[in-house]
Amino acid sequence: MKIFINILIILAMLIAASCEDFMNPESLSTFDNVYIYSNVDDARLGVNSIYVQFSHDGFRSRLSNNMTGCTDIEHNGGTSDGARYQIWRLDARENNGDLTYVWNIAYQAIRDANIAIEGIENSEAFNSGDAAVAKEMHHLLGAAYTLRAYWYSMLIYYFGDVPFITKAPKAGVEFNLPKADRNEILTAVIQDIIDVEEDMKWAADARYGIEEVNREYAIGMIGRLALQRGGWYLKPDMTMAREDDYLTYYQLANDYCQKLIDLRDRELPTDFRQIFLNQCTYRSFVDDEILFEVPFAVGEGDVGWNIGIRVDGGSTAKHSYGSGSNYMAMPPTYLYSFDSVDNRLAVTCGLYTINTDNEKVLVSTGNMNISQGKWSRHLTPTPLGLTTDKGTGINWPMMRYADVILMLAESENELNGPTDIAKNALKRVRQRAFNSDYWQEKVDEYIDAVSFSKETFFRAIVNERAWEFGGEMIRKYELIRWNIYFETIDKMMADIRKMADEAHDGTGTLPDYLYVKNDEKGDLIIYNLFKKVLAAPDDTWQKKSWLVNMKSATTGLYQEWITRDYANYTNPIRYIFPIPTVGIDNSNGVLKNDGYGFGN
Repeated sequence: MKIFINILIILAMLIAASCEDFMNPESLSTFDNVYIYSNVDDARLGVNSIYVQFSHDGFRSRLSNNMTGCTDIEHNGGTSDGARYQIWRLDARENNGDLTYVWNIAYQAIRDANIAIEGIENSEAFNSGDAAVAKEMHHLLGAAYTLRAYWYSMLIYYFGDVPFITKAPKAGVEFNLPKADRNEILTAVIQDIIDVEEDMKWAADARYGIEEVNREYAIGMIGRLALQRGGWYLKPDMTMAREDDYLTYYQLANDYCQKLIDLRDRELPTDFRQIFLNQCTYRSFVDDEILFEVPFAVGEGDVGWNIGIRVDGGSTAKHSYGSGSNYMAMPPTYLYSFDSVDNRLAVTCGLYTINTDNEKVLVSTGNMNISQGKWSRHLTPTPLGLTTDKGTGINWPMMRYADVILMLAESENELNGPTDIAKNALKRVRQRAFNSDYWQEKVDEYIDAVSFSKETFFRAIVNERAWEFGGEMIRKYELIRWNIYFETIDKMMADIRKMADEAHDGTGTLPDYLYVKNDEKGDLIIYNLFKKVLAAPDDTWQKKSWLVNMKSATTGLYQEWITRDYANYTNPIRYIFPIPTVGIDNSNGVLKNDGYGFGN
């Protein structure tokens, strides 16, 4: 299955000959499209071309992770003014290279999806008397619609109202379209998937399993998109709003999450760590936790390069795993929001790095550089090579089953309050998070306590999603649709300053310093992660600065990431970015950046 992306890249080069520019439809050959979609094998190649955009940096290092901060559980840190830092600090302009990259690949994927949709729907094979052929064509059509919906969802989160292109490029079709209302787009793409999902294949029956879009993911996407459509959003006049029909979409999310559970339920894997270890060791399982993951062959993909446990490699290293970093760290307030016995903590918050001596050492604390511990190139079955960096071949998760369960809990609570359906869904996720000895206190009693009202249960869902999906880079979108982005960031920054002040003054209860050592297997052991102690039990422990590093002992100033990175996160947060220059210029005067304070 790992050859999938490599095949797609070759395919993209071939298709480019007939699809050089979607703004110049004359370059397309109608005959070629008729031929491609006349049979299953070639139709699959045509649909696979949509996946190619996942292999580009605009997705694999930007949209999948780097562009999704800053939130209360993932943040950046650094002094650069490069493209991604501008995005993190909400001051990116029309010429921002990363925004341009995402805009381009999104519309390229949409173009290829439109070609595939039109080709399949007009093909004789789509209505073939051969049931196997017809089923495969309907499955491919569902994948094309679902992928197109994903890209429109992302465009809307980053640019607001955008052109809604649904036709394949050919002579006579106008593509210089004005912006369409984001709600109209979401309504349409949700309905598209609803219309096709029942004819799609389950992952167990699909050729590439969870490494291609399947029915489970399509149903899950209906839920996710419905919550986006029913959620809050920033209007051009810089106010947050949601539509009067929002409950219709919460009901839709509820119905489809329940549908997936009814049709294809599975037990959550009991070992939370194993979910991501499977990815790091190139194992993909159907009817398991991950519904769809972007497949990367070794030599492709940036998981374990710019996200995950930091590994210091290079030509002088004593290991051959290569070099990897994490561009988006986690704030200490997130780490200390976990219950200390929550099994997700050690998996999610990476507190060690691998140095060139192949030793696990405490993370550098200058920026509190806690990493997304779910992935590490150091876990790959075969070391990737002494001087390697990018191209780890580790897949990226697009949706997990736990997400569907928690979307059910959230939508049920919004519609009917904390019913047994909502509480039992939350219970399923929390039971995995704690060993069974803790279930009475941490699961049953906890859920009873947070089920006092719709609001208290909603806040529990907000917290649970943070603990469950930390590092998977979906938090930003959730805070937006819940309309708690600003209040969450504002509270986090107040808590961070309080934490830094107390460590600086020695008045807090959390550790200003940590005592660490390595066990006989080389694993890092931290003696006092959740408590302040005056000294270690013996001299085998090393004393390391921890929370005290958040504020300078000499100047009394906070670390720059505390003061600079969130300076533009005012109420309401302007998470919308300007349409890139390339989009404006290529529209022949149709598009412009208006609203949201742009140009002022």
